Amino acid sequence: MATIQDVAKAAGVSPMTVSHVINDHPHVRKSTREKVLLAMAKLDYRVNVAARNLRKGRTGTIGLAVPEVNRPYYGQLAALIIAATEKYGIRVSIEQTGASRENELDALSLSRNRLYDGLILSTVGMGPKDVERLKVDYPVVILGERIFDGPVDHVAMPNVDGSRAATRHLIDRGCRRIAMLSGQVGDEVDVSSLRRSGYRLALESAGIPYDPALVHELGSSTMRAGAERIRAMRDGGADFDGVFCVTDTVAVGVLRGLADLGIRVPDEVKVIGFDNVEEGEFLVPSLSTIDPDHVMMATRAVDLLVRRIEGSTSVDGHEEFVSHFSLVARESTGG
Repeated sequence: MATIQDVAKAAGVSPMTVSHVINDHPHVRKSTREKVLLAMAKLDYRVNVAARNLRKGRTGTIGLAVPEVNRPYYGQLAALIIAATEKYGIRVSIEQTGASRENELDALSLSRNRLYDGLILSTVGMGPKDVERLKVDYPVVILGERIFDGPVDHVAMPNVDGSRAATRHLIDRGCRRIAMLSGQVGDEVDVSSLRRSGYRLALESAGIPYDPALVHELGSSTMRAGAERIRAMRDGGADFDGVFCVTDTVAVGVLRGLADLGIRVPDEVKVIGFDNVEEGEFLVPSLSTIDPDHVMMATRAVDLLVRRIEGSTSVDGHEEFVSHFSLVARESTGG
């Protein structure tokens, strides 16, 4: 097998220069880089990543644990995280926790055994009472809202502000009886409770009374649950002219349920979701939504984790990051 010395000789440079090219050092001239890359190709030189990682005491792999891999949101998130790791030459191993506290805790406790250098964990089941379980001997970044003031870095969505903007958008489009389809809200802060808070704040600022009869909790945030609940609401005589859905997945079901009832969107009822999954743009009608900047979230989560793995962060304690958002107005609210 060709060595760095062989490549250096063929390119007419030093072995250190070849090393700089391999590690993408910024201070290598373009012409020199091209000569080295050409020599590597001619000699079929391959970087021994396993040996390099072994010398560093790393595997070159991080874990990504998400509730469900078959949901559009989590599939999109996984793809963005994989893309964000490419510049670091890191591989991503994906696990499914099923939104279970036990499985999320297992992902934390077993990640070292699975030879991950670090873990990005999207939490749904874990709560503040589990903060002590986050004190592991390897880097962890949390995605989600269930862990606050914990010992690890945390990347979160703008749930309150985004939901307030979504509800305000419906109000600005003339809605006054706005329903909300939410996930189940318990005693702890989570996505559903935060998005419901944003919903209520928008109503209050517009002088619209909060009506608990218009807020419905779903057993699961699925398309089927959204469709069934919106049909049941209308069959039960509920009067609403707008619907804010806790996720785009639920909103897709709501659009289907309203279509089944012969209710025209947006003429009779306007609908908005949250997450900006790609599929929403291609629905009929296309779905208005809140875009929480998934690219920024994925990039920040990966960058934070890599900094912890490399030990190069200057941040004391842990870092909390909340992404920006934008409102995407499409046909379901009148464009």
